[in-house]
Amino acid sequence: MNAVATPAVETAPEPASERLRITEIFLSLQGEARDAGWPTVFVRLTGCPLRCLYCDTAYAFHGGEWMGIDDIVATVTRHGVRHVCVTGGEPLAQKRCVQLLKKLCDLGLIVSLETSGAIDIGEVDTRVSRVVDIKTPGSGEVERNRLENIALLTPHDQVKFVICSREDFDWARAVVSKHALNERCDVLFSPSHGQVAPRELADWIVAERLPVRFQTQLHKQLWGEEPGR
Repeated sequence: MNAVATPAVETAPEPASERLRITEIFLSLQGEARDAGWPTVFVRLTGCPLRCLYCDTAYAFHGGEWMGIDDIVATVTRHGVRHVCVTGGEPLAQKRCVQLLKKLCDLGLIVSLETSGAIDIGEVDTRVSRVVDIKTPGSGEVERNRLENIALLTPHDQVKFVICSREDFDWARAVVSKHALNERCDVLFSPSHGQVAPRELADWIVAERLPVRFQTQLHKQLWGEEPGR
């Protein structure tokens, strides 16, 4: 017996109020932070108001394509893994990012957000692990730090410093101490690629006995600067 074809059903396009501009969605290994090593779907939003000197995702500053939030969620779930990371650019520069994060959490996914620390994180679902940068002087954007975010951090969150020099290290160490960041959440120190050798930063952390976690960018060790990996 021949199968009966199901007639195509036209659906109304998603309203602009439920769309985000997306640079790429891809499956890789998480290369940083607490979930390093896990197969993870990355949702990279387009646009960023900052221009950090060491930025390695400048291709996400412009362009991208509009996608409905439900379409983004469907694309994420088709990859079949539990970890998802919403990143950029600066994802919170698009206000509807918080809607996407909530929908991903509602599906029971393990969701993290990589954010510059220059935008209020208060509206982000607390089920999300917020990985918040604190920009060092070497970033060129230290004045953009929104220090009010510190009071919003929970043990589920993480703070990241990208260290560009010994001066950056000493500055970051003072910030950790002043705000007792290690008592709020995990604190990550990462060497700026090509500026501080990983071993050098590791030696500084050990010598100072800092209550921080050293990290490198695992994805760069595996795939270099290849986008979408």
